[in-house]
Amino acid sequence: MSQLATLDVVGKRVFLRCDLNVPIKEGVIKDDGRIKASLPTIELLLEKGASLVIAAHLGRPKGEAKPELSLAPVAQRLGELLGKEIIFLGEVTGSKVSESAESLAPGQILLLENIRFSAPETSKDESERTQFAQQLAQLADVYVGDGFGAVHRKHASVYDLPKLLPHAAGTLVAAEVEVLKKLTQNPERPYGVVLGGAKVSDKLGVIENLLSKVDVLAIGGGMVFTFLKAQGKEIGTSLVEVEMLDVVRDLIKKAEANGVKLVLPTDIVVAPAFSADAAPTLVSADSIPADQMGLDIGPESAKAFAVEIEKCKTVFWNGPMGVFEFANFSAGTKVVAQALTKVSGISVVGGGDSAAAVRALGFSDSEFGYISTGGGASLEYLEGKELPGLEALGL
Repeated sequence: MSQLATLDVVGKRVFLRCDLNVPIKEGVIKDDGRIKASLPTIELLLEKGASLVIAAHLGRPKGEAKPELSLAPVAQRLGELLGKEIIFLGEVTGSKVSESAESLAPGQILLLENIRFSAPETSKDESERTQFAQQLAQLADVYVGDGFGAVHRKHASVYDLPKLLPHAAGTLVAAEVEVLKKLTQNPERPYGVVLGGAKVSDKLGVIENLLSKVDVLAIGGGMVFTFLKAQGKEIGTSLVEVEMLDVVRDLIKKAEANGVKLVLPTDIVVAPAFSADAAPTLVSADSIPADQMGLDIGPESAKAFAVEIEKCKTVFWNGPMGVFEFANFSAGTKVVAQALTKVSGISVVGGGDSAAAVRALGFSDSEFGYISTGGGASLEYLEGKELPGLEALGL
């Protein structure tokens, strides 16, 4: 296993792949959690006498330079957190970038523009990615992979580049893998998983894989309405994946056959429209009005979820219970988050919207066992998939 501790970086230029994919609205960073999560590796490398060329992505620009997806606000925030100047040229490659990288002194940092502005980064053509990786390799002497949120992608800066340089995993990636091992290798029991978010199809692989491993599976969020519809219940105008109904019926049977306690909501907060101003109404999960849509689990359901969570010694949560961005429909997510803070064993918040939700609802990171930086990467690991970025780092 590659270890950062054994990688010689003294006086060397390190190409550091971070995950700085933070929510930005009108140029303002709404949640800097991922930037803060990258600091330990950055600070460690600087202490060891390295200079850094940092690469990261923001959103999905699909190979085009889009001003609203520039890393400029990230460069500013990173500089504030580190208390030092960040060199940011607004370019990914080119003569300016090469010259700047070559002239870096120990302790200096060059942050490249959004790596996904370059189409070869995400290309499915291996030769295109390799050629781009070779360009990037010219900027540094060694490679450190610390962008956990991207390790499930076969991208040039994640998968192809580490093969061209001496490499190691950063402290964040190493910590994420350690936590995920606790969830997959002899987890302390009872083991509970809480899943929310919009679609069953997004979480199908992880549900199927976990049904042979967990004791409790609680389902909320938009995806729950496909479960309720599969049970023959009226769901009004709620989100539903009709093509998944038979699959969900099979999952319900499999949970029962495996002795997994499947917890579904018994009450739902509904509204006539998807809007922050929509008037909420509490109804039974058995009688959602035909002209209403479910936007959160109800208080009785949230309480039942919390009871099950607090009994567990290991809990993984991915996906909000409702539209937490709207105050009227955030209560279910808040109750679930509160329950996770009371788990006596390990509680893991699985990145993405879940991590954003707990911070938006006023919780601090320290209240949970671990907050992952990679929602999709965490889920694919729990599915049992090989993650290209981890494979490239020898993890």
